[in-house]
Amino acid sequence: MNQQIPFDNYKFNFKTTAKKVMKDIDLTGKIALVTGGYSGVGLETVKQFVSAGAQVIVPARRLDVAQTALTGLSNLTVLPMNLQNPVSIHDFADSVKSKFDKIDILVNSAGIMYVPLQRDERGIESHFATNHLGHFQLTMELLPLLKAAGNARVITVSSRAQQSTGLLADWNFTDESTYSPQIGYQQSKTANVLFSVKLDALGQKDGIRAFAVHPGMVLMTNIGREQFHVAPWQRTIADKFGFIHIPVFFQGLKAGFDRSKYRYFKTTRQGAATQVWAAVSPDLTDKGGLYCEDVNIARLMADSEADNFGGGVRQHSIDLKAADRLWEISVSSTGLDY
Repeated sequence: MNQQIPFDNYKFNFKTTAKKVMKDIDLTGKIALVTGGYSGVGLETVKQFVSAGAQVIVPARRLDVAQTALTGLSNLTVLPMNLQNPVSIHDFADSVKSKFDKIDILVNSAGIMYVPLQRDERGIESHFATNHLGHFQLTMELLPLLKAAGNARVITVSSRAQQSTGLLADWNFTDESTYSPQIGYQQSKTANVLFSVKLDALGQKDGIRAFAVHPGMVLMTNIGREQFHVAPWQRTIADKFGFIHIPVFFQGLKAGFDRSKYRYFKTTRQGAATQVWAAVSPDLTDKGGLYCEDVNIARLMADSEADNFGGGVRQHSIDLKAADRLWEISVSSTGLDY
């Protein structure tokens, strides 16, 4: 049963870094796979897993960019994969299964945001196809390795955007006049949570637990840079020194220093903390099917509560019937099932 009940997490908060979460965690002998693992919070996640002794697999749409970003890290396997291409996902999964006998941690961290209406070769809207179905297919293709681990965790990166839109009746926007980039993205992020709820229910018998996470509002990811229009020189400073004070200052200046909004911005190191915590923390032993943020289990929002920067998960994002419906859509779209 899903119980979205935060606990008294005296150790961590929204400022906590992934490095602090990983203190005293030993992943020697563990195998982790991180999509989006060569930029933003995905890259920071890979760094922390490698530092803890894990062997890490990174799928990459742009191999040259990935290899440059991951220079200097050991125990890495980088293989080609495009989340928007079902054949590419299948070929990647086959390659992984030929090289590894288990996967202990799967972090579905890659995604797209706020793109105009586009469809993949199946005719499926691109946010849904990439952010949800790509990771659904990948997870299903890798199930034998997750089951072989005996105690695997699957972490799927969602967003605060799940507050805004549930799983739509016309989920694929057959009426294209109803589409907006924001709604397409929001629905896909709700799908990430619903996927975790259903996967956890199915996977418990095989030792697979699933979590969805909100990393926070991270300026220095590729998505964050585009969304918040951070200037190149601001990016350089923030990336080099790992802080966000300068870009937040200028974003705050534009907004009249609305601190109720801009105090929630995070560094990449802080943004990776929740997904790393969900992947390795003993705090979550015997738990699953949960939406997490700020290195804690998120609170369940009241129906009357407005969308907010203060966090929380909507009932529509963890609803069991909606999770069942999403699973049926996913099976029909991919031909894969648990």
